[in-house]
Amino acid sequence: MGAGASEVVSISRLRLARMTREVISDLAMLERLVAPSGKDVVDVGCGGGALVRALSDCGARVTGMEISESQMADAIAHDDGRGARFVVGRAERMPLEDASVDIVVFMRSFHHVPASDLGAALAEARRVTRPGGAVYVAEPLAEGEFFELTRMVDDETEVRAQAQAALGRAADAGLDRETTVDYHAPLTIAGVPGLRTRVVAADPARAERFDALEAKLAEGLERLGEPGDRAGEWRFLHPMRADVLRPALSSPSYSDA
Repeated sequence: MGAGASEVVSISRLRLARMTREVISDLAMLERLVAPSGKDVVDVGCGGGALVRALSDCGARVTGMEISESQMADAIAHDDGRGARFVVGRAERMPLEDASVDIVVFMRSFHHVPASDLGAALAEARRVTRPGGAVYVAEPLAEGEFFELTRMVDDETEVRAQAQAALGRAADAGLDRETTVDYHAPLTIAGVPGLRTRVVAADPARAERFDALEAKLAEGLERLGEPGDRAGEWRFLHPMRADVLRPALSSPSYSDA
């Protein structure tokens, strides 16, 4: 938390005149809203495992889930004895027992679920969440300078809107939308290589288009970002929305979803 706080302080001057949302890291917001320490947590779409490691370090018992072993190879390789568990599965068909976790986390991953499966993914999250637990969804909004930059490679306007619409129908999956908070997540990009790593990691199919647009993306980094502390670094404020969904007390069983 100390490092996250210093990052917030250092970046809070960015575009201060038009700031309307709190600047806070994704992890700090998650900790504030659902307090994962000491709880069983599944990170859906864990990727390289950064969140798995952070949650383990704050005292959570973490399961990282990805759609293939190759997608989570780095997460497994860098667990460094933390004891996290890793499973292959999809959001709409989780390889987890009923009521087996306290918190299901979708960190910037919910909009990557196919639109036709978003409702099923929420129903699955409801199924594996214990009574009194939470489904935590943090989604990037289709706005801001970083979105303007990355939409050159892949315009996610529609899929992000579909994700928000699905969250609006969470009651259909037996979930109450308890809390919704908009915030700015501070983001530092280490030049074009760092941008490529971030953009392509979410979808390897983006690599070819990214490479074709490299010069334009380099110009966009300088035009849209603010210089970082180190040479070649660029800072952004990433508009985000965090939702806390709770199992509805009157909801039916979703074990067959």
